[in-house]
Amino acid sequence: MNKQSMRFWILVSIVGISGFSQGMLLPLIAVIFENSGVSSNLNGLNATALYIGILLVSPFMEEPLRRFGYKPIIILGGLLVAISLGLFPLWKSFWFWFALRLIIGIGDHALHFGTQTWITTTSSEKNRGRNVSLYGLFFGVGFAAGPLMTPLITIHEALPFILSSALCFIGWLLLFLLKNDYPEQTIEVNSLKETMKRFGTAWKYGWVAFLPPLGYGFLESSLNGSFPIYGLRIGIDLTNISILLFSFAIGGILFQLPLGMISDKFGRKTILMSVLFIGVVSFTFASFVEDSIQPLTACLFIAGMAVGSTFSLGISYMSDLMPKNLLPTGNLLCGIAFSVGSLLGPYLGGMFIAYTENISYFLIISSMLLAIFIAITAYRPKYVTQIEYANKKAS
Repeated sequence: MNKQSMRFWILVSIVGISGFSQGMLLPLIAVIFENSGVSSNLNGLNATALYIGILLVSPFMEEPLRRFGYKPIIILGGLLVAISLGLFPLWKSFWFWFALRLIIGIGDHALHFGTQTWITTTSSEKNRGRNVSLYGLFFGVGFAAGPLMTPLITIHEALPFILSSALCFIGWLLLFLLKNDYPEQTIEVNSLKETMKRFGTAWKYGWVAFLPPLGYGFLESSLNGSFPIYGLRIGIDLTNISILLFSFAIGGILFQLPLGMISDKFGRKTILMSVLFIGVVSFTFASFVEDSIQPLTACLFIAGMAVGSTFSLGISYMSDLMPKNLLPTGNLLCGIAFSVGSLLGPYLGGMFIAYTENISYFLIISSMLLAIFIAITAYRPKYVTQIEYANKKAS
């Protein structure tokens, strides 16, 4: 295995461990708070802390990445996550856990921004979809395994946090095997004003590509942070809730790589439109069968097969649309879009559960996916994309 290959596999492994910790925290804390009598509104508010952390640190991430390189940013992010996870059992307090989740958000964003940018900038157009889908696949595998830790609270409430922290420390040590590298340095990063100006330029090139990460953030955090509360209230037991979440995640895992490779051949926009349409249909049908576990499991599995890849497909689509020197900015905006969606998911989900009756929770998800499907279908690029430029240059 050459150094580039080893670097890729270490990076996606770290992403998998990060996915595991995120996938564990959302349903785990939701269930702990629900059992402790915390309202669904406050439960949803606490879940937003991770994404508030991401948003707070986002404007300040690009300059240190360009100055210090990928490796130090990823190492710092991984360390923040590992330490914070180990601190949860020290004090069971709403605001203490809120602060820890906020710090995890900062660490996770540093880790993901570094790994994501490193992978997209070192991938060629012909294998970008494959590489980014593997990135998404490893995150998805970790995220799918995370909720399975929730039943461990019946043994001891601290056990899931301790195991997750130990796993993060093991992955963190692997980072020291990598040689540091830097993104393309054709852009001077010297002020927040310049960063905001670059955000505006990147937005003009690829705003539509930020919608799938936003939608996936909403979907992921909503399903894992609010659905357990909704499920418990309509009579689904904790074990079946874990199985339902796992079925969605495993669907995304199975089709993550195939969809990425297909998108390399047929184009990101075509595949995104297809999977979003299937997602709308699957979640709409799920709203009619939520009283029966087997059909509901099948619906969530099919939905996962389709929309479980929207985050990685969105990143690949952004990489096609964005000039190479703006890829770090584009990746940062993908992370911000994901965070905005993730903030809205549990909060709106908690509000939906608290203030609506006789309306299925799945309809809020299908409505959101339909809006993104319409936007991508109607989109017509105003600028020359990387793919178009490469094709013109080759001819």
